[in-house]
Amino acid sequence: MLERLNQFEKLMYYILVVLLAFVIFVSVVELVILLLGGLFLDQTFRLDNHEILNVFGFFLLILIGIELLDTIKAYIKKQEIHVEIIVLLAIIAVARKIILLDPYSDIPLSDLTLWGMGVVVICLAASYYLIRKAGVTI
Repeated sequence: MLERLNQFEKLMYYILVVLLAFVIFVSVVELVILLLGGLFLDQTFRLDNHEILNVFGFFLLILIGIELLDTIKAYIKKQEIHVEIIVLLAIIAVARKIILLDPYSDIPLSDLTLWGMGVVVICLAASYYLIRKAGVTI
């Protein structure tokens, strides 16, 4: 019974890897279309500020997907979770959120929100430093 459950779990991981790889591929294609459309449909051959932020957001989102794929691959190979990769993934996700903040949006950011993001970044950086220093894998 336990062996079948492990086989089912591995099958689900393989399905997740295939689906995530497909999503990453489609995202890269969409990024290429967005980039080429922004550059060549407008005759000035440059991107506006909001288009550049959109492109950066896509780049970071694809990077998050690749790191997540790497995490799933590592779990399939060694049956262990690499904490360092998970924390790195969280750092990239928070950095993406901060990079894409629009100070001119209709919804103003409160001071408490900005302080909270700063605390999250510092905590993630400290945890990454401690994990690297200790060389921990679970």
